[in-house]
Amino acid sequence: MRKLIDPMHLLHRFRELVQQQNLFHLKDKLLLAVSGGVDSVVLCELCKQAGYEFSMAHCNFQLRGQASDRDEQFVRNLGKKYGIEVLVKKFDTIEYADETKKGIQEAARDLRYEWFHELVTKNRKSDPDPDSYRDHRDQERNPRLNDSVGQAKFILTAHHADDNIETILMNFFRGTGLRGLEGIPERSPIIRRPLLRFWKEELIEFARENNLQFVEDSSNLSSKYTRNFFRNEIIPLIGKTFPQVKENLRDNIDRFKETGRLYGFLVNEFKKKLCKIKNDEVHIPIGRLLSYQNKALIFEIISNYGFTEKQVDEVIKLAESGSGKFIQSPNAPFRIIKFRNWFIISDAKSANAETITIEEDAGSVRFATFSIDFLTLSTSKLNANSYRDQTSSLVACLDADKIVFPLILRKWKEGDYFYPLGMTKKKKVSRFFIDQKLSKTQREKTWVLEMDKKIIWVVGMRIDDRFKITAKTKKVLKLSLETG
Repeated sequence: MRKLIDPMHLLHRFRELVQQQNLFHLKDKLLLAVSGGVDSVVLCELCKQAGYEFSMAHCNFQLRGQASDRDEQFVRNLGKKYGIEVLVKKFDTIEYADETKKGIQEAARDLRYEWFHELVTKNRKSDPDPDSYRDHRDQERNPRLNDSVGQAKFILTAHHADDNIETILMNFFRGTGLRGLEGIPERSPIIRRPLLRFWKEELIEFARENNLQFVEDSSNLSSKYTRNFFRNEIIPLIGKTFPQVKENLRDNIDRFKETGRLYGFLVNEFKKKLCKIKNDEVHIPIGRLLSYQNKALIFEIISNYGFTEKQVDEVIKLAESGSGKFIQSPNAPFRIIKFRNWFIISDAKSANAETITIEEDAGSVRFATFSIDFLTLSTSKLNANSYRDQTSSLVACLDADKIVFPLILRKWKEGDYFYPLGMTKKKKVSRFFIDQKLSKTQREKTWVLEMDKKIIWVVGMRIDDRFKITAKTKKVLKLSLETG
């Protein structure tokens, strides 16, 4: 069979690529994700020949019965060959997939990377998890084994160029933006993928020339899995019309990455112009954002907070809604609130947020320095003295039929005004503070409760006269303030 490569040339390219991309250094201790297949076996040999210090991590997903156990034992034996440490974890992948309603491949991927993250970040000085164990018997027999896992700086995976083009094709047909066409990243905070520039056939040839043993995963031949379908059927079929399809796709990935870097730079410039950070909130001028008439820009802003591309149209629709309306992120505790001429992205769980939406069934809102309880009562349950509660600093009673949720609780700002209880004319909140002889510090700590651009309560001070209880009141919204 014709040799595809010079094995020594592949080693040279490996060293050169690691250096050029600054993936890791000779001083770094590495943890290699090893399945036992040809890709990961070649990765081990390349790291060995290049002089890197490494240990191994193997995932047993228990999906193929005895074959899964065979692969595990093979990796253990490979560790003995190199005289290095092997870490193994068994997963009940099917149970996890059922619980999370994910496909087997996606479930396995999630379990794998979650474990990898734990391996690099958690303190390995403590006793290992019984399901995540080293082969201590080998460590006793071979003094060369060391506790390198606990000191590993990066996890290395054996993804190669064929994996990469399969990924972008799947992303394209599944539906993706530019990021999905950039393929598998060569680096992330803890993951490095030094084989992404190499074709599968190059790795097979290297294994053959170096007499490397590896195990074959029979499931790779089945096209019932999406990736295998693209690998075994789609790409070869396209290759009949476009013989250079794989090389062209790899070149396209490089072009998309270059485009992605430029795109990312421009998006960041737009974000700097549009997004104003106030404590734990992001304030965005609605008119200016929509003037660009660009859904991609909206998505780039909201996606950082768990919002999906499908919610972009909801954001545009929100711009026409009343103040206080919001949409909720499905993946994180964030809301996008419409507040006058602004979108406010706020963490619903943050005590530092300056703008909070309150739904009718909220019950209470709690902060580090105060809390407000909400209770709706019928007037039949109120005694005569209850009407005096509306003038109390700790209790505000409002006509519930005049209140429309959601409400907005926020810090007061210049320009705010309301109709203080007992007055028929409006007064600026700043002027009200002067009348009350509040200090600058007291003003800075003052919040207001707003409904549809109307302040109904300067919290802890005065309600708005337009929402007071009258003889016609049938239901009362009682707001109880607790400080400290």
